[in-house]
Amino acid sequence: MRVLIIEDDAETARYIAKGLRESGYAVDIVTDGKEGLLQAVGEDYDVAVVDRMLPGLDGLSVVEMLRRAGKHTPILFLSALGGVEDRVAGLRGGGDDYLVKPFAFSELLARIEALLRRRGGAAVETLLREGDLEMDVLARTVRRGGQPITLQPREFALLEYLLRHAGQVVTRTMLLEQVWSYHFDPQTNVIDVHISRLRQKIDRGFDRPLLQTVRGAGYSLRATDQP
Repeated sequence: MRVLIIEDDAETARYIAKGLRESGYAVDIVTDGKEGLLQAVGEDYDVAVVDRMLPGLDGLSVVEMLRRAGKHTPILFLSALGGVEDRVAGLRGGGDDYLVKPFAFSELLARIEALLRRRGGAAVETLLREGDLEMDVLARTVRRGGQPITLQPREFALLEYLLRHAGQVVTRTMLLEQVWSYHFDPQTNVIDVHISRLRQKIDRGFDRPLLQTVRGAGYSLRATDQP
């Protein structure tokens, strides 16, 4: 799941991003309203967390313009403006929920999960399958052949991305950008380490391996032996 944070307070943005990444989400941060609008229009996100008071373009204008552009990304407003009129303006302006600062991260996470449930499976599939491997994104469970598999948050995010692109070859760059939110290759072996751990958990003990290494290209999750 991808989350866009449009927040000009660096400490708040880092705090939210850290918690979300530890929970298995891929996160992008933008600190300016105009840049945030461009990012939200140009990319596909499952949820956006938007501050009301932003440089360049205020958060309410960002969301109103986003809606006029035809984007239906669920929006959680996050703001120190906590009056009834402020909350009503945010919801009427296109927001789906409104959380007042200061806030507890556990509540923010619960509200994001609620927005994802409310969105349902029409736009974003939350039950993913490939062969006998199953993932419930909202319940955060994984099973293969009916057997539960326990994954760490980053492993869960990695497997989710692979399942959403099952049968396709995904490159290291794609994984770095979408799962780790890196926009360059820092010459790290982090992907190799996590792929190895994930392969041990989902393939060990089963007759047919699902996670394939495509030499010179990347990785592919597939239940068939297609080349």
